[in-house]
Amino acid sequence: MRIVRLANFIAPRSGGLRTALNELGAGYVAAGHEAVLVIPGPEAGRHDTPSGQVITVPGPVVPWSGGYRVITARRSLKRLLDELGPDRLEVSDRTTLRWTGRWARSRGVRSLMVSHESLDGLLRLFAPRFIPSASGSGDGRADRIVTGLADRLNRRTAADFDMVVCTTEWAAAEFRRLDVPNLTRVPLGVDLARFSPERHDPELRRRFAAPGEPLLVHCSRLSPEKRPDRPIEALRELRSRGVPAVLVVAGDGPRRAALEALASGLPVHFLGHVSDRDLLARLLATADVAVAPGPVETFGLAALEALASGTPVVVSRQSALPEVIGESGVAVGDDPGEYADAVGALLDGEEESRRARARRQAERFDWPGSVDGFLRAHGLANLIGGRR
Repeated sequence: MRIVRLANFIAPRSGGLRTALNELGAGYVAAGHEAVLVIPGPEAGRHDTPSGQVITVPGPVVPWSGGYRVITARRSLKRLLDELGPDRLEVSDRTTLRWTGRWARSRGVRSLMVSHESLDGLLRLFAPRFIPSASGSGDGRADRIVTGLADRLNRRTAADFDMVVCTTEWAAAEFRRLDVPNLTRVPLGVDLARFSPERHDPELRRRFAAPGEPLLVHCSRLSPEKRPDRPIEALRELRSRGVPAVLVVAGDGPRRAALEALASGLPVHFLGHVSDRDLLARLLATADVAVAPGPVETFGLAALEALASGTPVVVSRQSALPEVIGESGVAVGDDPGEYADAVGALLDGEEESRRARARRQAERFDWPGSVDGFLRAHGLANLIGGRR
């Protein structure tokens, strides 16, 4: 079967979404299917990869996004889809590409929407300042406005596609409250061989931290919804308490300059985007604690990669990450002091025990299981290994 996948908001240095697209595509190919990925780029192109064919469609950069591109030319995309003749359509964009579900239905093609973000959460995060906060102040009108808008858009998404896939129960909640019948949950996975405690690198540690200095790491796109300021503010709080911690930030994005200014005077190392996955694996296995503060994360691959590396994670309790990390980390509110408390509590624990607990949690998630779940959502079998 030919599975054509569409994704928008792709940058050359995208992290979690690109990883998921690559791993799922490679899994589809290994399962005996043909995978084709269509994404925006600066120019048209086609090339073969281990994850299947990748087709680049010219798309403009979204202003102030740090390089994200989108496919905006509907007519040319329709022509391309007709040319490709998919047996299945998989879409990873709930906004600008939602119309492709209707295209698929008109062609008799089964379609699937992957919910990589919480629309309800994003609307609350970026609500205009003049609307009362949905966190409890005001008269509740903002809550009703945001919820109503999210519900209308989510109903349309569910109506336009044959199946909606969410990666966590947290992400599925906004669809479950609508009693959407075509909803399923399929967790993502992690490369348990690449991300492993065995990648611990003493030499890399000496590059960033002196003996006795706890090493913290934050791996994320540096954009507002990821709250990349929280690890820096937590570090400031830790050092004010006499904890000589240092922080490594792996990632790039529109907030980098502001974050570098915020970190002035603190031992924070900005690496930019780390394209070398082996280097990233060594960094995660070498750190003592990872911090993943994004409040609207629907899964959090970077946090799962840290766990697989044997490194516990401090996460936002507003996100889906408490569901992913289980008992192998700590979930906190939005206050830097809470992050500092959680980091301190993890550092006070016995190192071998906390690392083993993190690894065990990560072993619950693997890519073969995720691929199998997505194929089931498509109504397809693993043609080589059979259904599990």
